[in-house]
Amino acid sequence: MSEGELSPAAVARRERTILFCLAAVHFTSVVDFMVVMPLGPQLEKTLGLGPARFGMIVAAYTYAAGLAGLVATMVLDRFSRRTAFMGIFAGFIAGTFACGLANSYVTLLIARFLTGAFGGILGGIAMAIIGDVFPENRRGTATGLLMSAFAIASVAGVPLGLMLGLNFGWQAPFLALAALCLPIFLLAGRALPRLDEHLKHPSEESPWVRFRSMFTHPNHLRAFILTTALMFGAFAVFPYMSPYLVFNVGLRENQLPFVYIAGGAMSLFGSPIIGRLADRYGKLRVFRYVVPVNAVLFLALTVLPPVPVLVAVLLTGLLMVSNVGRMVPAMALITSSVEPRKRGGFMSANAAVQHMAAGLGTSAAAMILTQPKDQPIQHYPIVGAIAAVMSLSTLVLAGRLRTASIAPAAESPEILGEAILATEGGL
Repeated sequence: MSEGELSPAAVARRERTILFCLAAVHFTSVVDFMVVMPLGPQLEKTLGLGPARFGMIVAAYTYAAGLAGLVATMVLDRFSRRTAFMGIFAGFIAGTFACGLANSYVTLLIARFLTGAFGGILGGIAMAIIGDVFPENRRGTATGLLMSAFAIASVAGVPLGLMLGLNFGWQAPFLALAALCLPIFLLAGRALPRLDEHLKHPSEESPWVRFRSMFTHPNHLRAFILTTALMFGAFAVFPYMSPYLVFNVGLRENQLPFVYIAGGAMSLFGSPIIGRLADRYGKLRVFRYVVPVNAVLFLALTVLPPVPVLVAVLLTGLLMVSNVGRMVPAMALITSSVEPRKRGGFMSANAAVQHMAAGLGTSAAAMILTQPKDQPIQHYPIVGAIAAVMSLSTLVLAGRLRTASIAPAAESPEILGEAILATEGGL
């Protein structure tokens, strides 16, 4: 083997290491985002927060992520993927550490905004790296494995974080998460290749022109509309799922961790399987099988009467895995809809759209739902119907998405070998 070449086995090993790093980072960002919600009662008592202020703590992350994603759209493709990823991850670690040091509503609000500004972009740049590293015929599998980090976060990360918060104070989960990020940061810095192929064909457009073209390109708009439909419906239902299970279905609060554990475990096994099926039978085909199931489960959960705990846990677990199951092929389709040289900025823009759509879905549901004091939640079936319609609409939206025209070299596995060899050359 000549110098400058890597064996297929060496490339496969480095691919697995890259995917592990991306999944580990995704795990930390998911836990950071999700753990705030079950910590709500502690935050309200310790910091004297009312529901409105607690809502701002949760929303600060989402809106910061959306705004930062729009800014990143204009600048992210000016850097190698590794430089961008490591810089953003460093900012996320700093924000998470700041959350652990916060001791008031204002300081926590600022810290959550800072964390969201960086954490919200991590998912987009991770998908851009997957798009650059893995060829089209294996991108669904890689996306499914990355999405497994969400399942692991639900199974282990969020319950463990909640346990730390209950025993050592609400700051403890953030301090522990920041500490966990440090070795991941060091490993990622060594394992990730430069991935700067897109810099060899720089755009002559100004950042503003690039931003405008990003949001006016017909295929990009189709991808953004698909993302909006997916996220709006899901986040109209999921934020209110736990209160509904307690006040309407009859679960006790200490039984809620079983919901996350079951849903996460089912998603952990289901995500890679759906990714492999998408690669084998086609991403759009698999997506169209999963979406109707997801819509039916939205309707079923939001009309669920008092039932045994096992039934409630099983149904919510199936809804979670169906939601992840449609996101795996959808994200693989979206990643393939943009040229590699624009992928970093595009995926950041798509992440911004995700967060904004999630916020809008949550806000829209809040205007529909009502709950008299210590009484069941009302009008949740209306929210479920909206979510089901939004989910079914993606059957048409996904079919309109087109794969970007890509030069063969840009998708060639040999590109990864060259990028890996460049890793040793530093940033």
